[in-house]
Amino acid sequence: MSANMKVTGSVIARLGSKRLTYKNLLPFNGKPLIGIAIERLFECNKVDQVVVSTESELIARVALDFGAKILKRPPELAEDNTPSIPVFQHIVANFPCDIHVNFNCNYPLCETAVIDTAIKMAVEKGEALSNPFAVWAQSKERLENYLDPFDIPAIPKFNDDRTGPLDIHCMDDLLETYRLSQGQIDF
Repeated sequence: MSANMKVTGSVIARLGSKRLTYKNLLPFNGKPLIGIAIERLFECNKVDQVVVSTESELIARVALDFGAKILKRPPELAEDNTPSIPVFQHIVANFPCDIHVNFNCNYPLCETAVIDTAIKMAVEKGEALSNPFAVWAQSKERLENYLDPFDIPAIPKFNDDRTGPLDIHCMDDLLETYRLSQGQIDF
């Protein structure tokens, strides 16, 4: 990766989670999930700026507390069935970069090293996706050349146990993540 390559980190967060209301604002270890995601991206010394794409003023204000730049997502990109690629393209159109890396709020136990790996692979191969799906990175060229966001070509994937074991989508997932982090308590 060259020294003058610009990397934009992003978090895409809607207020209207269907399975766990206000999920992105729920606390884990004393911080909202969106705050943890922003911090992870800032911890990665390869990321030059962190952008939160959202339709929610509340999420935007919380993200500002953690130092992120805000991109208001238009309604057509904030639907339940909107794929991630057009949202990523919207981010890169407004925050130009050579590499875009997205961190999924649903993985608060994910380590920064996973972001580093995704960026390195995106530089080498144009795109990279961690398995589980905590981090997804693309080159600017790769994002520009997606023809159909519902027909995603084969993405170079990498397995990484440092993503954390759970993808938070419901209250039970959040509780289990706490249990893994804190251990068992008598309750």
